[in-house]
Amino acid sequence: MAEFEYVRNCWYPVGFSNEFKTGELKGLKIADKPVVIWRTEDGNVSAFDDRCCHKRFPLSQSKLLESGNLECAYHGLQYDATGRCVEIPSQSDRPIPKQARLHVMPVCEQDTIVWLWPGDPEACVGIAPPRTTEAVDEKLDSMPLPQIIKSPSNYLLLIENLLDISHFYPLHDGNIGDRANSEIPVKMEEGEVDGFKYVRTIRETENYKQPPYFQEYFHYELIDRVHTHTMVTPGLTRVVMRVAPPGQLGTEAERGYTLLHLHYPVDKNNLEWRILISTKKDTTPLSDTSISTTQAIANSFYAVVEQDEWALERQQKMMEYPDDDYSELFLISDAALRRARQIMLAMQRAERQPLVREEALA
Repeated sequence: MAEFEYVRNCWYPVGFSNEFKTGELKGLKIADKPVVIWRTEDGNVSAFDDRCCHKRFPLSQSKLLESGNLECAYHGLQYDATGRCVEIPSQSDRPIPKQARLHVMPVCEQDTIVWLWPGDPEACVGIAPPRTTEAVDEKLDSMPLPQIIKSPSNYLLLIENLLDISHFYPLHDGNIGDRANSEIPVKMEEGEVDGFKYVRTIRETENYKQPPYFQEYFHYELIDRVHTHTMVTPGLTRVVMRVAPPGQLGTEAERGYTLLHLHYPVDKNNLEWRILISTKKDTTPLSDTSISTTQAIANSFYAVVEQDEWALERQQKMMEYPDDDYSELFLISDAALRRARQIMLAMQRAERQPLVREEALA
């Protein structure tokens, strides 16, 4: 863990589509890179290195003109939606230098989510962001958690947390967890889809008595359940819970939820995290039929997130101390977490190989 910072060559979800308004600049930092993003008049989203090519002024703190061009607030250099400089007020009588342009950052809008690739632009050719069809499936009631979580912790810690259900007790005891969760056997699955390696934990149980909070959401007391947590990519972890009365999984009686955890590294010590919740349309909680099950989960789920944040922040703080004779202990339930770490470390090292070769030749 100590040598891991972040992966750059990856599609990361930097926001939901409705966060990007036409004519509004949005600045963010991802994998230690400053980025400026805006939605152009034609509805597309453009993303560039957030530095004017003249004096590094942050363009996210500048302004968009009625023409659709971005004008630097320092010296007035104007850039069009392709990042090309089209005007320099102080030397309007001279040709614009070819190097007067912004570094384009690949960006893709898909299934109501905006994805950005902060690494080598050539490395994303032929690789699309993972699909998140739950966000647009008409059979589902989907909504994002209102809060955008900004945690002072490395996002690998978050991914490991999301792959792990054994911490539901004691961290989430009395909320979504109890000791019985920790006793359900864990299986691991891995593979590759669309150029990204995934890791999945699977927990299956039969004739299981649901805790009160899940009875509230899904109604049944005694159930069969399949619960999966998947690191789809370093930017997306998908959690799926399927429940039904014994013997009825896969029938109309099945209920459950999907949680899309959308995360990216701000830098090696900070992350940004969004959550999309989906449940079966036209279902309601037991105690309040005036709201959807999705809304009921959203109303209570941030309390779960706060507990995770509390743990992640304290884990990250301990990274500041030397290991000395400390040796990390891995449990049987940690197999998928270890595999996710190995995959992400390998991706990070692969990005550094060209740099290592260049240094060797210097």
